[in-house]
Amino acid sequence: MIPAADRMKAVTLIAEACASGASKSRACEVLGLSVRTCQRWQSEGFADKRKSRMQKPSNKLSMAERQTVIDCCNTPEHQSLPPKQIVPKLADKGLYIASESTFYRILREEKQVNHRSRAAKPNGVSRPKAHQATGPNQLYSWDITYLKSTIKGNFFYLYLFMDIYSRLIVGWEVYEEESSESAADLLRKIYIREGLGAQTSVVLHSDNGSPMKGATMLATMQKLGIVPSFSRPSVSNDNPFSESLFKTMKYVPAYPDQPFESLAAARAWVNNFVHWYNEIHCHSEIQYVTPGQRHRGEDIEILAQRKRVYESAKQRHPERWAGETRNWTPIETVYLNPENKSARSQGPDVAAQI
Repeated sequence: MIPAADRMKAVTLIAEACASGASKSRACEVLGLSVRTCQRWQSEGFADKRKSRMQKPSNKLSMAERQTVIDCCNTPEHQSLPPKQIVPKLADKGLYIASESTFYRILREEKQVNHRSRAAKPNGVSRPKAHQATGPNQLYSWDITYLKSTIKGNFFYLYLFMDIYSRLIVGWEVYEEESSESAADLLRKIYIREGLGAQTSVVLHSDNGSPMKGATMLATMQKLGIVPSFSRPSVSNDNPFSESLFKTMKYVPAYPDQPFESLAAARAWVNNFVHWYNEIHCHSEIQYVTPGQRHRGEDIEILAQRKRVYESAKQRHPERWAGETRNWTPIETVYLNPENKSARSQGPDVAAQI
């Protein structure tokens, strides 16, 4: 409904435009009006003469019925129960006062929608801090997965650390137990092998398992200057890179059909897998170079060579190309748990999460 003042202003603007040489239909079109509407406003006045009335809903509860809902919710029997439990209990007694949604609406209006039990109110867990990596040894992710043994109920535990930027497995070990001490020992080895120092700031992301948040692991990270980052409890999407890597490992054709007979057998197989993954497997999210090539910076020349090959092929047979050649630009930035996914560009400097 357009106010009378706005109608008058629109007619005045249209008249000024027509006086300046514009057509009336074009001036009305610019304001989103029809010529007939403008003529009606000028001839009948600017007041809205449409008849309108406020119609009371036929199914609206009376004040007495509304008070019955409030009194019912506040009885000792129901005061600690939500409407979704109150309404069925009333139905068991042969009573129907209102629907659950009506109960909730009335309680909201009375400011009585709150935690209605003695249990602690659930605390919302905020999304982990967003991180990004523009080079190797800036952002790590790690996790532990089970490897079946021949003894039912017993497992070997694979500790696996990866560099999110390059997808390189920077460290791994298979143990017979989960412990913060074993994880800390492996982290120290990675720190030395990768040449990390005081000048290198590394963020290590993981879930909330006891080995990840154990005192020994946290103390080691603090001593080495490594910044911890944790997922929300029971949310695997907050640690997508490690989850994706474990899926790749357990669905690769070479993964054994039978359980591992010994700790040595498990370590031997994982050693072969890590070599294949790091140095042979062309990763789809880093432009199909190997994680090792990207970690060492060799992907720049490899992708440049691929671009030259494609450009040469296009010059030889331009009729076979409808547009540009395949994009072989290196992925420059990788994000972990970005706060606003829609804000990330779809260009070559953005990699997928998994």
